[in-house]
Amino acid sequence: MSAARRAAELRALHVPGKPVVLPNVWDAASARTVAAAGFPAIATGSAAVAPALGYEDQEAAPPAEMFAAVARIVRAVELPVTADLERGYGLPPAELAGRLAETGAVGCNLEDSDPRTGAMVDIGEQAEFLAAFRRAAPDVVLNARIDTFLHGSADADADPDADPDADPDRMDEELLADAVTRGRAYVEAGADCVYPLSPRGLSAHTLRALVLGIGAPVNAAYGPGSPLSFDDLAAAGAARVTFGPGLFMAAQKHLAGLVQEIRAGRDPYAGITLP
Repeated sequence: MSAARRAAELRALHVPGKPVVLPNVWDAASARTVAAAGFPAIATGSAAVAPALGYEDQEAAPPAEMFAAVARIVRAVELPVTADLERGYGLPPAELAGRLAETGAVGCNLEDSDPRTGAMVDIGEQAEFLAAFRRAAPDVVLNARIDTFLHGSADADADPDADPDADPDRMDEELLADAVTRGRAYVEAGADCVYPLSPRGLSAHTLRALVLGIGAPVNAAYGPGSPLSFDDLAAAGAARVTFGPGLFMAAQKHLAGLVQEIRAGRDPYAGITLP
């Protein structure tokens, strides 16, 4: 199947109110597990791939290793793959698009904050970056991450007189307005979906406001302690649900428990049925 057709299949899965659920993977084995469970596409998460390769997240891993990991995942499954490309590894948009194409992945995430400092990228600058990427990769399913709820707006970052005791509800509304503005700009630049990431999860009110305000598919994150169920996310209009590094972290915690059983001289396989 051609890359363009795989991309079209992935794009068609993004339906507001009937979200595509994509458990994030970190290697070929985890990708095969997700595929075997019947999910229609595969998504990587940089915060899972990087530690699996022995690096920290935030673009600490060499780009060549990250792209190679994506390529191995693509080869391992017969499904569309979308890759978390963080901020783009400092590559020019055309080169970034070419490196992605070489892996065989047909979708990607690109975020709008500096991975090392957390500073928000200017809206216009990020929109230009996304538009240039779109021109170089017309078929790729582009998921534009919005980090306003993680790091605040660029205006707030630049304001030395920002009030630390400001009303949190007012601050939330200001962040929501900034996220909507960014989302609209990114969709106009060519994004197929936007991904407003919040450290505490989005409320139903905020998610609905984003869906209505941006007018495009919205990716909602699901993590430990998420305030909304899958049904709630669908009811609020999400078109995509992803899990970031959560499954990788859960797998590592499970492994830690197994090796502690071994350390204690106990059977690590007790109660576990293996294939």
